[in-house]
Amino acid sequence: MGKRKTWYLVSAAVISLSILATFTKGFHYGIDFLGGTELIVEFSAPPDIGKIRTMMDQAGYSRSEIKQYGTASRVLIRTEHQEEGTVVGDKIKASLNQTFPDLHPTVLSTQKIGPKVGAELRRNALLAVLTSLIAMGLYVAFRFEFIYGLGALVALFHDVIVALGFVCLFDGMTSFMNFEVDQNMIAAFLTIVGLSMNDTVVILDRIRENRKIYRSMGLAELINKSLNETLSRTIITSGTVLLITVILFLFGGEVNRGFAFALTIGIITGTYSSIYIASAIALDYINRKQSKKSANVASAGKPRYETVQ
Repeated sequence: MGKRKTWYLVSAAVISLSILATFTKGFHYGIDFLGGTELIVEFSAPPDIGKIRTMMDQAGYSRSEIKQYGTASRVLIRTEHQEEGTVVGDKIKASLNQTFPDLHPTVLSTQKIGPKVGAELRRNALLAVLTSLIAMGLYVAFRFEFIYGLGALVALFHDVIVALGFVCLFDGMTSFMNFEVDQNMIAAFLTIVGLSMNDTVVILDRIRENRKIYRSMGLAELINKSLNETLSRTIITSGTVLLITVILFLFGGEVNRGFAFALTIGIITGTYSSIYIASAIALDYINRKQSKKSANVASAGKPRYETVQ
């Protein structure tokens, strides 16, 4: 806890970087949030992306998103156009076969989402994340004390913002890291909230137990003792999950890569915030409250002098 002010600055810097990346670089919605038609096409050899873009313009699907998807020979094609049935997908597939007859394009998957459904999914996803954050904070506030709930809530917002910021920051850096905010990514954020809260509750529960046992111990020393007692459990639990998410990120395929990346960042920040954010905020609040109380008691004990006229 003696280093908490330094880690406040580190957290502020990381959050500022995450917010800056979110607002400047932005993030890409998946087809389930954006609406439109999406195809994942595999070729026998790496195709010319510019030639695909020209083909889409000639087919009447201008302003389409075209990028490599995992490997150099696999391409994601997304357009906002929609028609009845599978008309758009069939038309794009026919154009690909005509433009690249020697590369044998194969459509691996096709998705079609209406714009109204996409908007509703975006709204519900945001509500799901916000509701889970507030519900977790209220749980800790009633289970322990209000200030511990506030510290846990700040830590949860910290974890989600940093995870989202790093997704935006690393998106598109290589063909291996093409991340989209879709339902899988929202599932990752909700999982981050659960895992981070799990660590926080274990630490806060140990602090509450030690406050009953070591009544004469200073609060900062008591929190450090509680953190040390739960540190091995935290490292083992978070470390094993982190190992799985890294393996999933490297070998889980393109569909699970964004989920695994967000979860990997979230586990790291969740473990960190449980130690340096939630507990530190509670410590500073209680210290300030006690200092204010002592100052009031001291001022109340001073003799009062009346002005003699």
